[in-house]
Amino acid sequence: MKKRDKAIKDIVELDKLEEILGKCKICRVGMVDVDTPYVLAMNFGYDNQTIWLHCAKEGKKVDILKRNNKVCIEFDTDHKLFSRHEHVACSWRFGYKSVLIHGNALFVEDYDEKIKGLNVFMKNYSDKEFEYSKPSVDNIHLIKIPIDSITGRSFEY
Repeated sequence: MKKRDKAIKDIVELDKLEEILGKCKICRVGMVDVDTPYVLAMNFGYDNQTIWLHCAKEGKKVDILKRNNKVCIEFDTDHKLFSRHEHVACSWRFGYKSVLIHGNALFVEDYDEKIKGLNVFMKNYSDKEFEYSKPSVDNIHLIKIPIDSITGRSFEY
């Protein structure tokens, strides 16, 4: 069995995992469409070990999640490209920190909970306070994903 690269380090402390999530503005949501993987880049919010997503009321991801709500979400940040030997291609590396989350996507129907989730979502992008119109809130799906498992990794950090 090949030994693991010493540059790979597991991150297990929740505060360090949350620090990585706090640096990310996009996540990649993986789901399974019957027997075919489907991955989308999405904006997100995070609070209290819960991921919040929003989307239109209809579309491929909605159809998939209604059939199978299990998701795997990937986040990565602190990217750095470098080489140990500039003229040796195999010595080039890309450092990063990443988090992987598993959970079940839940469609939020309660209006007040949707507002709560939208506020969490918007805090990832702005410190402003926001107001929401009822028609706008009613015309979106808010997806809540309580975290079942969370793991992290750094490479070359």
